[in-house]
Amino acid sequence: MQTIHTQNAPAAIGPYSQAVKANGLVFTSGQIALDPQTGCVVEGGIREQTMRICENLKAVLAAAGSSLDKVIKTTCFLADMQDFAPFNEVYGSYFTGKPARSCVAVKSLPKNVLAEVEVIALG
Repeated sequence: MQTIHTQNAPAAIGPYSQAVKANGLVFTSGQIALDPQTGCVVEGGIREQTMRICENLKAVLAAAGSSLDKVIKTTCFLADMQDFAPFNEVYGSYFTGKPARSCVAVKSLPKNVLAEVEVIALG
C-alpha cells in the first residue's frame, strides 16, 4: 500500500491521505473546492467549485500515476440537490468516460462547500 501526496492539490485537513494506492487501484479521499496554493475555498458557485474539485482530483490521480480517464467509480456529495444540473454540466466535461457514480445530498460539508467528490481509479 502506498500513500499519495502532491503539492498540486490541497493538503489534507485531517488525519488522512490525499489518496492510497493498493492492488492496482487508487482510492482518493474526498476533494472539496480548496485552492491548493492558498488553502481557501474558491470563490463562485457550484460550477466554479466543481471545476476546482475536478482539478484537485486530476492532480492527486496524476501523483498516483493515474488519470481521470482511469476512474471507474465516483461518489459525489452535494449540499443542495438544486445544484445537481450545473454540477453535472461541469462534472461531465471532466469525466468523459462516464464512470459508475453515486450522488447524494448531505446536510453539510467541510468548510461549508457546495460539493465533495471521491474517486476510485485504476493505478
